[in-house]
Amino acid sequence: MKAISIILGILLIFCGISAMCTPFATFLSVGYLIGIMMFVYGIMGIIKAFQRKSDVFQTVMSVLAVVVGIVSFARPGSILIFDGMLLYMVAGWFLLRGIAAIVIAFQVKGLLKGWYWGLIIGILSVILGIYSFAHPVFTALTTGILAGLYFVETGIDMIVFATAMGSLEE
Repeated sequence: MKAISIILGILLIFCGISAMCTPFATFLSVGYLIGIMMFVYGIMGIIKAFQRKSDVFQTVMSVLAVVVGIVSFARPGSILIFDGMLLYMVAGWFLLRGIAAIVIAFQVKGLLKGWYWGLIIGILSVILGIYSFAHPVFTALTTGILAGLYFVETGIDMIVFATAMGSLEE
């Protein structure tokens, strides 16, 4: 298990570096990932529906997820739709996260000394969200770079964890 974790960690680091070197291509590949995730989510939901009684809404959502996953690969243009939706979902996330940080900062204003840092981060996040809505290409590039950074960080984490586990076993 230790060797597999180290190998996977190294592969993730290389994938992360590749993603950061080609951020726009990485972003365009995310649509495929979303299609696969929708398909797998739908299949798992349908299996759960047969194993135990689940509500109708959950079953319908699972079937729709399978259909969306199949359509994403049957119609190549649908991947671009996923990519476009992702741009605005990321921008919306920045915007909503910023608003939430501002609200929380004002709620803890009397309780914490450094409450203004939350306010500053919230304001910057709102600005980033607005900018991302106005300039979606910026969001596409940063999404690819952030995905690459995530892969590198996860790869390093896997290697460190595997080597730490090895020293615990001895």
